Amino acid sequence: MKIIITQSEAVDKGIWPQVMQWFGIGQDDDTWPSEEFILTEQQAKEAGLIK
Repeated sequence: MKIIITQSEAVDKGIWPQVMQWFGIGQDDDTWPSEEFILTEQQAKEAGLIK
């Protein structure tokens, strides 16, 4: 299973720092609020998005 989350959703859920780390995004990198990231099932579980 894959989970798609946008940058703004990740920020709202408080997992943006974790998503940044998984995808190698730095503080100076540009991202859009609607930019989508595909998480694995394991990543989604680690982030607390699914059980």
